[in-house]
Amino acid sequence: MLPKPMRSVLLVALVVPALYAASQGGYPEKNGPSAVTETKVLSAAEAVKFLPNSVFFRGQSAPIQARNSGGVQFAKDALLLVSLVDTAGYSSSVQEKYQAYLITETPILVEGHRLDPGAYGCGFLAANAFVVMDIGGHDLFSVRSTRDTDLRRPTPLQVLPSAGGAGYRLYVGRDYVNFAQSTSAPGQTPHLHP
Repeated sequence: MLPKPMRSVLLVALVVPALYAASQGGYPEKNGPSAVTETKVLSAAEAVKFLPNSVFFRGQSAPIQARNSGGVQFAKDALLLVSLVDTAGYSSSVQEKYQAYLITETPILVEGHRLDPGAYGCGFLAANAFVVMDIGGHDLFSVRSTRDTDLRRPTPLQVLPSAGGAGYRLYVGRDYVNFAQSTSAPGQTPHLHP
């Protein structure tokens, strides 16, 4: 039989590591997408953890601009990520429309147009329009964009909550489009083409 002080030390030496291991294994990863129970806007530093270094669009790979990224972590493990892309290797006609890469794991509505989970090219056009393309460079739809003259600190790309509280805004500079997670079933809101 061990003396009482030695039993106490032995007990602490066995119990503390066991409690620590149990506390780590019993909870989801605190930094992973499954840790979020509420929807939140992702900063560039947060979004880049999930984004690849380069993305495929219209037969080429191009690096993302990590500092110009953002997104939304929706509850229930669904991400929307968007980043500006270095389009130097593309023709001028592609560069005109393709400025950003958008990845969504959940259906979203962009100004009322349903966009299913997937990867897309997108961009803001000079004519106050926002275009979404499949990865082959084919236009899926275009919508009217809005210019926000009251935005205090425009950046090359950012995602902010909508002013009305329902949904979000994707900004490039001062231009934005509204988007929100879709609650309709597939087929209820069809893809609309220009």
